[in-house]
Amino acid sequence: MADEERGAATTGAPEQTRDYAVVSAQRAREVPEGASARLTWSGGDAPIDYEARAAHVEVRDDAGTLVGQMFSLSYVALGEDGRPDPARPVTFAYNGGPGSSSVPINFGGIGPRRVRPDGMRHVRADAPVEDNPHTLLVDSDVVFLDALGTGWSVLAEDADPKKVFCTDGDADAFARAICAWLTENGRWSSPLYLYGESYGTVRNAALMRLLGERGVQLTGVVMLSAVFNIAGLINPGDDLYYLGMMPTFAATAQFFGKAGAGVDEDEWFDRAMAFAEDELAGALLRGDRLGEERERAVARRMSEFIGLDAEHILSRRLRVDLLDFRRHLLADEGRVCGRLDTRFSSDGPSPMQSFDTWLAGEDAADDALEGAWVRAFRRFCADELGYRGPARYLSNNYDKVNASWDWGHEEPGLGRVATPNMALDVAVALRRNPTCKLAIIGGRYDAATTWWNVVHDMSHQFLSDELKGRVSWYRYGCGHMAYVDADALAAMGRDVHEFYGKR
Repeated sequence: MADEERGAATTGAPEQTRDYAVVSAQRAREVPEGASARLTWSGGDAPIDYEARAAHVEVRDDAGTLVGQMFSLSYVALGEDGRPDPARPVTFAYNGGPGSSSVPINFGGIGPRRVRPDGMRHVRADAPVEDNPHTLLVDSDVVFLDALGTGWSVLAEDADPKKVFCTDGDADAFARAICAWLTENGRWSSPLYLYGESYGTVRNAALMRLLGERGVQLTGVVMLSAVFNIAGLINPGDDLYYLGMMPTFAATAQFFGKAGAGVDEDEWFDRAMAFAEDELAGALLRGDRLGEERERAVARRMSEFIGLDAEHILSRRLRVDLLDFRRHLLADEGRVCGRLDTRFSSDGPSPMQSFDTWLAGEDAADDALEGAWVRAFRRFCADELGYRGPARYLSNNYDKVNASWDWGHEEPGLGRVATPNMALDVAVALRRNPTCKLAIIGGRYDAATTWWNVVHDMSHQFLSDELKGRVSWYRYGCGHMAYVDADALAAMGRDVHEFYGKR
């Protein structure tokens, strides 16, 4: 899956991860030598010569003890003299999960090569790979990093997975890997950017503050499909969860012709945002004090937006969760809509397959593309770079990493919390470094990290007008993986190009 776990996230770090650490330790002693090639990108008006390099970056603690080796695939533009430009920006990019490698955002999104998607259809295993006309390489050198425990990244023999498979340990490992890469490649004079997707935006938020505390000043941060308040993601039952889902449900219902006929898509989404805040929020807040007449009126209004019967909505007391919506919106067609991108759909499961946690992790959008991305990545590393990685590449490792994840976090100003709101970290980082710029990118059809929630979370940081002016917002007609949509990718390419050019 591109960014999110299959199944529900849990807290804590069970002992089963010790077995994985032992396996990883063996692999850590066998990581291949780095390999590189000089290539040319020809996807735009002016070609770019660049070096692509696959290698591992050592992650060491303050005592010099090896924690792990993080796999990186870097793309560095070369000047007329055949050398990198140390004044050119460097962007460190990754997906999330937790438990996802960086292949989706690389070969699906912003790398110099991408698998050509096919609308809302499942692509073939041999889908064409092309020079990406909207690659970030135009504006910045890019280093794609696989989190420890994913891809070809491995833990050291004596490393404790509990200290890595957690919010703060993950951020610490990435901070160390970033600094190591900058040192090894002599790029400390380059403007530094972070580009994270999904849980990668949680990582970004922690890194914005952590790197600043370690004297590493960032020029900019890109948050793609952002999630900040973890409770709203993993705790259905929280009113913020239902409020965040409602506009995305409305957009999806309009896409499938169940609501919003004749209304512009963005206007329809804005109307749904307003309904969620002005009517639904108050109704949810009042609970059983709302009264039957008012509850029925809100249900009828909500039905007009999300395409489900008002009686069904009433039976859920106005609280329709994602799995319920996915099951019922297209039920008359025998289909289930997606999660990462709700425009994708597939045949519904057999009536015998009723296990909710399993069904929640089944996703047509993910199935449509991930296999082709991984195959293109492996072919590129082997055939063009001559890099011989292990036979198995963990494009995702949710069973070991996500299931063991400790969501606890040392929240600035609050201390240790079990389910953090990372918008606090973002706000602290911006206040400490008001020269840093921030881009927040999302899509109307993303039910994994809903747009309303990130808008809500940032609006509750009460930033000054000056700091709010450092934040650029971009919303597209796409799902979680914005780059899957050709129009969204083109718009995102233009907007990110403009963002990188801002002072």
